[in-house]
Amino acid sequence: MKQSMPALELFDVSTGYGDTVVLEDVDLSLERGSVLGVVGPNGAGKTTLLRAITGILPLHRGEIRVMGCDLGSWSRPGLARALAVVPQSSPLIFDFTVREIVSMGRMPHQSPWSGERRVDRDAVDRALVAAEVSPLEGRSYLELSGGEQRRVLFARALAQEPSILLLDEPTSHLDPGQGRGLMERARDLARRENIAVLTILHDLNMAALYCDEIAVFKAGRVWSRGTPREVFTQEALSRVYGLPVAVISHPHTGDPQVLINPSGPRDSLGSPGAGEV
Repeated sequence: MKQSMPALELFDVSTGYGDTVVLEDVDLSLERGSVLGVVGPNGAGKTTLLRAITGILPLHRGEIRVMGCDLGSWSRPGLARALAVVPQSSPLIFDFTVREIVSMGRMPHQSPWSGERRVDRDAVDRALVAAEVSPLEGRSYLELSGGEQRRVLFARALAQEPSILLLDEPTSHLDPGQGRGLMERARDLARRENIAVLTILHDLNMAALYCDEIAVFKAGRVWSRGTPREVFTQEALSRVYGLPVAVISHPHTGDPQVLINPSGPRDSLGSPGAGEV
């Protein structure tokens, strides 16, 4: 049977900031209908990866393909229709309502003179429901909690109706129940709408529960890739994060769950980073 074309492909990608190389020799692919988790310590290159995929950061070497086409061949509106991003935060100066924020996700589908159409209103309604923010649609975005704002940004991305969804730490600012709900919705959307989802996560246990595959980054390279059970081993995670861990099986799902030894030694790899790159 002929294999479907990957939604996202990276070939030998190297990039960084000025003369500083942050990502090097990265090969990665993402299929539609699946969820790929990207994990690794601070400074491993996870945020730089998103900047490269979205075209914000030019490549030093290599190629990125979105839906089979070279990233550089996409127009900005076209890329925005194919690919949506949920950032860690989105500071706003102007006082927009939640519905107005979510409606911004329809801009790549509209011409400057078309205005809002029925199809746009319906897409916004579906996104508000999917992200469970319909009760907030008349509220000011600036009045919301950090967790509520994160769900609104998720709804805005869903309103774009993308083929690829990129999530940058989607569970930050969310309590465990909200984080679980958002990851469940992302996984369900991948299955139901045939969307390719790539999510950066620091929560290894959440990644193990909701990601089909995991790419572990260390020092700007893909250290390992596979199912959570394949890559979340005690030896591998201890080496990547520089501190002793134990890996147990979840009592209900059998997925690996990571426990940190609070009194064990850690090396420089496990020390807090100055900032994510």
